[in-house]
Amino acid sequence: PLCALQVRPARSSCASFLEQYRRASSSSACDSMSDTEGAPSQEPATSSDALPAKKPKRNYRREKPWDTDDIDHWKIEPFTPEDSSGAPFEESSFAVLFPQYREKYLKDVWPAVTAALEKYGIKCELNLIEGSMTVRTTKKTWDPYMILNARDLIKLLARSVPVQQALKILNDDVFCDIIKIGKIVRNRERFVKRRQRLVGPEGATLKALELLTECYILVQGNTVSAMGSPKGLKNVRRVVLDCMNNIHPVYNLKTLMIKRELMKDPMLQNENWDRFLPQFKKRNIKRKKPQKEKKKKDKALFPPEQLPRKVDIQMETGEYFLTKQQVAQREAEERSKRESDKRAQRVEERAKRFIAPEEGTGEKKSEQKRNDVDVSGTVEKLKRKAKEASDADKQRKKTRKAANGEQKAMKKEKATSESSSKADKKEKKKKKKKDKRKES
Repeated sequence: PLCALQVRPARSSCASFLEQYRRASSSSACDSMSDTEGAPSQEPATSSDALPAKKPKRNYRREKPWDTDDIDHWKIEPFTPEDSSGAPFEESSFAVLFPQYREKYLKDVWPAVTAALEKYGIKCELNLIEGSMTVRTTKKTWDPYMILNARDLIKLLARSVPVQQALKILNDDVFCDIIKIGKIVRNRERFVKRRQRLVGPEGATLKALELLTECYILVQGNTVSAMGSPKGLKNVRRVVLDCMNNIHPVYNLKTLMIKRELMKDPMLQNENWDRFLPQFKKRNIKRKKPQKEKKKKDKALFPPEQLPRKVDIQMETGEYFLTKQQVAQREAEERSKRESDKRAQRVEERAKRFIAPEEGTGEKKSEQKRNDVDVSGTVEKLKRKAKEASDADKQRKKTRKAANGEQKAMKKEKATSESSSKADKKEKKKKKKKDKRKES
């Protein structure tokens, strides 16, 4: 039944699985053939046959002339439309939201994205109202795995990866990894500091990491987007997470550089490299803060004297023996004394305003000001201001007169209406009285 499934050989995992299945099926077939050929005839056992019959060996493998050493079993073969067994039965779709600042760029670039996905028969939509990108399969889709690549493409575009770089994810040998670093560090200032440490001065650390891992890396907001081989992405993820956990990326870069040099030596391919790699010890040295010298209090031999009570203080001042009337009189005298003191203080403060300043102070400054100031210009300015003020006053008076006139007219109208209503009421009353008299 596995042979009937639609399996795509473009991925290393799928290819290795199919290869293992073929080998297992071929070995089982060979074993069954060997069993039938080498099986003993079913004749009745005699008494002389005391020993049991030996089982045939199952380690026999038939020679494969087509499987030579020059064949690369790890090679990823390209997947063509001829390899496809037809369109998918059901529609698969993925949607990704994008931030508002990417809206203009995505709108300009979207024709290039649609053209790249049309080759594989995948439809894509850009919804600017909801702020989302959607990809889905169609009846023309001949590569079933390409929908996952299209999903990764829109993810990378949402994370500010340029379209020329993001379109490389459609190749079979390129993979991507989006590392979330926002929730690793709680303190915002510490998070920004460690993220900047990952980028390095003028992007030097990030560039070195890209060269060693052969991956494209972009740090944007709370995520790190990486594109490259699976081995390189694994190293990138380890370096990024270590950096956010307060391990400087320089240590990991040093180990990667040493590994790169060791890979070139064919003698060390099958040996353990731990003896060549540096072992960094964590040294968390806490800085000692200068301790403040505490002044020792002089402890007395005997305890302090007991504080006097309120009654004792009143008895010393003589207030305890006064009557209620005398206490009230004393409080009134103290109040009046306080008020008189405050009044005298206010009078002194008012009198200070009318004291003339001392002569001979600030003569030089006043002379300089007189020399600097243009007298004719100041006079004209003052005249202009006076004229503007008089015009404004006249305008205000006119508006007030008009408003007063309107108010007077309104009052007159009200008075006339009230007087007419009163006269009507009087006439009505008179008529009623006359009618009553006539009836009586």
